Amino acid sequence: MGWFTGFVLYVLIWWTVLFAVLPFGTRPVEEADPRSGWRGAPAQAHIGRKVVATTLVSLLVWGVCVAVIESPWASFRSGWLALPPH
Repeated sequence: MGWFTGFVLYVLIWWTVLFAVLPFGTRPVEEADPRSGWRGAPAQAHIGRKVVATTLVSLLVWGVCVAVIESPWASFRSGWLALPPH
């Protein structure tokens, strides 16, 4: 895998993990809007923590993905996943 492919894979994993991490630890504001009843955005989003957590989890998932992609264990060229010869 080249560096560009690895970078694109990391960005895709990062965005996916970000949307998985965003809901953790969010609490709605105590008082709802008197007119609409809508509570809106969380009182404290803790975006910095979520970005750091997303980055760390993404590095772990990316490392596992790269290891599986580079290993001969999951290769379509040889091994039990390979297509039969013509």
